[in-house]
Amino acid sequence: MIKLLKYFAILVIVIAVIVFVINFYVIFKTKNQILESVDKDDIDCILVLGAGVRNGKPTDMLADRLLTAIDLYNKNVAPKIIMSGDHSKADYDEVNIMKNFAIDKGVPSTNIFMDHAGFSSYESLYRAKEIFEAKKIVIVTQKYHLYRSLYIANKLGLEAYGVSADLRKYIGQSYREFREVLARDKDFVKCFFKPKSTYLGEVIPVSGDGDVTNDK
Repeated sequence: MIKLLKYFAILVIVIAVIVFVINFYVIFKTKNQILESVDKDDIDCILVLGAGVRNGKPTDMLADRLLTAIDLYNKNVAPKIIMSGDHSKADYDEVNIMKNFAIDKGVPSTNIFMDHAGFSSYESLYRAKEIFEAKKIVIVTQKYHLYRSLYIANKLGLEAYGVSADLRKYIGQSYREFREVLARDKDFVKCFFKPKSTYLGEVIPVSGDGDVTNDK
């Protein structure tokens, strides 16, 4: 019994080491892609990753991502924005709320694409490349989430840079940071296999008219 407990303890330690080694590897490989300001040429689009909506409005985290993306758009970092989020149910629609938020801030509707099937960071990036035919992108999300997003983008063959949307302190951030360690490990493994996203569909080049993604 004591031997079994020892073996179990060793196994737990080995797993923990692997988890944290992968976590730090993902951070190390992408940290230089996080920029304070973007002065790159020929950026195809700004990709905003969904972060939840409540009562028809973006959560604080999502609102900050949108504000950051709109600021980058107004600075001519890229001519188009992709709003990628969850619209899997009729009564839960992140992307129209995201698009309307940007329109209210002065971004033309034609320059805003909606990815209705961005159910995860991996799927948002997969679809940015395969459906929207983006090649060079700026990802906007909070910094803790940028490392994983950029790692996925790299592995999918996108040229990607990240801009942090940390405009305030967020409730429950310690829990998110812990959960993100596991998420980095999960997507590290997923990137070995590169599965297709849940939904694909027709190609919608991000160089075109964003209103083709409208569903209302």
